[in-house]
Amino acid sequence: MENYKHYRYPTTFLKVFLWVLWPVFAWGQTDSLRFEWGGLVDTYYAYALREPQQEQKLPFQYSYNRHNEWAINLALLRGKVSYRNTYAIVALQAGTYVEDNYAQESIQLLNEAYVGIVLDRAQKHRIEVGIMPSYIGFESATTFNNYTLTRSLLADNSPYFMTGLAYRYQSNARWMLGVWLTNGWQRIRKPDRTTAPGIGTQLTFKPKAQHTLNWSTFTGEEAVGLYSGMRWFHNLYWEAQWSTQWQTIVGWDLGWQKAPEGYRHWSAPIVMVRYMPNTHWQMAARVEYYTDPEQALIREALPLTTWGISGNVDYRVNTYCKLRSEVRHLSATQPLLNGQSTQWLWTTGLAFMF
Repeated sequence: MENYKHYRYPTTFLKVFLWVLWPVFAWGQTDSLRFEWGGLVDTYYAYALREPQQEQKLPFQYSYNRHNEWAINLALLRGKVSYRNTYAIVALQAGTYVEDNYAQESIQLLNEAYVGIVLDRAQKHRIEVGIMPSYIGFESATTFNNYTLTRSLLADNSPYFMTGLAYRYQSNARWMLGVWLTNGWQRIRKPDRTTAPGIGTQLTFKPKAQHTLNWSTFTGEEAVGLYSGMRWFHNLYWEAQWSTQWQTIVGWDLGWQKAPEGYRHWSAPIVMVRYMPNTHWQMAARVEYYTDPEQALIREALPLTTWGISGNVDYRVNTYCKLRSEVRHLSATQPLLNGQSTQWLWTTGLAFMF
């Protein structure tokens, strides 16, 4: 048998060869377009024990809100293209979520559409411009990874998306600071171009890898009913993973809306717990309180103040598919829940996210 050891290149020559050619390989990787894509199909069936007269289960719920009907909450197709230190993201959408949240918008097809620039080699600074997911809250519009199937009242009544310019500074693995200039509170099209942009901030601190403390704010002039005035809003939450099985979220929304007679306020504390005994099963519970006694945000016939409790059981079929079911009870001080002060809601869904 031929001895190949006599034909090997000397180690020093090989090192020099790789050192010379490495910039060529690196340039070829960074100087080409890179594509990523993914999506979601989120189906559901929901039933309200006290049957609503209108199409929506509740007037202040904006996801999974059809009664006694098989429906698509959100079908989403998302693509990302990157080139050097720039990237663009576009996501197309359809579903009852779109009908409920984009009713006042002329652009309803786009869930996301924005361009980003990474400003430094360490990737600590970046700017993004366009239609972006909201920086407020801990529950995403793509609810596949949320603790509960339906979004909480405080999440449903805060922005799902924002349009504008965002600057993010990630100083290290523990701290992140973001600043936003937006078209307003969950708006694509700015209704009044004479008003100043809305201003948003976000400060995130991770004291440990399993703990996240977040403080988000919004300030801007917003219209409520026949009047408009400054809106001041704070969202605070702490998410903690105590073990591979237990996770918790404690949150609180606080808001003030300027009205002719002065400032009106709303408040919404919440506690959520999730238990994952194994890779297939997940269980979650939620206790929430939402009060808008002066109709600062929710403009219904009567002021809304309600307690809510829910239980969730999920079965993860595989990495991409999840079967979810939730029972939820709301108890209000006024007969706002389909003419009653209490309401039982059942929702089940099958979702595929890739």
